[in-house]
Amino acid sequence: MQFDTVVANGTVVFPETGPAPADIAVKDGKIAAILTAGQSEGTARRTIDATGRHVFPGLIDAHIHFGFAEPVTEYTTETIYAAQGGFSTVLGFFLNNEPYGGVFERELGHALPRAHVDFGFHFSTASPQHLQEMESYVRDYGVNSFKYFMNFKGEEGRYLGLDGTDDSYLYELLQEAARIGNVTVVLHTENIEIVNKMRRDSQAAGKDTLRDWCLAKPAFTEAESVIRALYFAEHHGATIYIPHLSSAMALEEVRRWRKRYDRVYVETCPQYLTHTLDSDMGSVGKANPPFRTQADVDALWEGLADGSIDVVASDHVPRKKATKEKPIWQASQGFPGTATILPVLLGEGYHKGRLSLQRIAQVLTSAPARIFDLTDKGAIRVGLDADLTIADLGQERIVKAEELGSFSDYSLYDGWKFKGWPRLTMVRGTVVMEDGKIVGPAGHGKFLARGK
Repeated sequence: MQFDTVVANGTVVFPETGPAPADIAVKDGKIAAILTAGQSEGTARRTIDATGRHVFPGLIDAHIHFGFAEPVTEYTTETIYAAQGGFSTVLGFFLNNEPYGGVFERELGHALPRAHVDFGFHFSTASPQHLQEMESYVRDYGVNSFKYFMNFKGEEGRYLGLDGTDDSYLYELLQEAARIGNVTVVLHTENIEIVNKMRRDSQAAGKDTLRDWCLAKPAFTEAESVIRALYFAEHHGATIYIPHLSSAMALEEVRRWRKRYDRVYVETCPQYLTHTLDSDMGSVGKANPPFRTQADVDALWEGLADGSIDVVASDHVPRKKATKEKPIWQASQGFPGTATILPVLLGEGYHKGRLSLQRIAQVLTSAPARIFDLTDKGAIRVGLDADLTIADLGQERIVKAEELGSFSDYSLYDGWKFKGWPRLTMVRGTVVMEDGKIVGPAGHGKFLARGK
């Protein structure tokens, strides 16, 4: 067989078995063969020499946010940003009160001519109509993951345009998800009633630092909601996914519950592996969940290593830095993050002995593919999409936000030096990023329908 492309002489990081030398042959956008290393010369129109480098399945960021940058051009900027980080697939959240039929058609129309990498959507649920239409979202749009904010009670969600709900809504949401089947409910776990009291007390006392923001949202408020989320899910037999888990206390509750009910998946984000409430960055570090203690950071690394945490994702929000440079209580939450996930996990994880390469491949490829029903992604196997990320584990590079392509103009890691960077991103057989340059066409990315 004459192949389109062969990636030769690299060390392939298989999520199932770990690193091994192999050549990967690509034809018609699919992985066509896995060959003995160094034995593929002359079998393809193009050979990519991966000598001295590691070849991962295309990375998947299961948690980014669309709609916080320029609502149309972000499908260009944020998929360029993803490709710069070695990501071939992103899953973006929409936060809307309105029915999602019109939202889906509008956003798909914006995305298809602009996206450089493949993409899928999550829908946030906030109204009775969302529950009534959920089955049609799965059937008609290929969206089978739905977010619910346990903290959006009263007016808390108004800044995102979402109605406040209560536990009866959560109860019905999980009941409906279980009835439909093959649906994952993404639950932001936070006891907002406790947070509101602590926040008011802190503000009344004139406290205004990043540490004060973090202390107003203590780990208990995350862990207590994790317990309730799991209890509700168990009652209905629903599958849940806990995003951006940030504390040792919440992680320990998940470990306890999995002994009696295991249909729960856990994600953490790079910022909770690198920053604490004492980080010296002021309101730029404002996030929800907030940064926590060094003990929490250490516990999350341990949870990644032992499999208690399934996925690392960014919670990427491409706002400008100006939205952060305000007093702590008024500053916007979150920050850009997709492009620096792999350098964090290689530099702070692999090179410091915290994570194996196989484990990094699992949390960035096979686990998000399995959890979110990305059937052609997440592994290097004949017949799957030829999504590949080639990384240079020895490359040292200083993070400079302006080199990464996001609409956002800063990075949490500006000025940090990491060892280990992506050098090439391939999406369905097409190279979209090579040596820091975007070389693939806009519009190459396709929408990924799931759950059908």
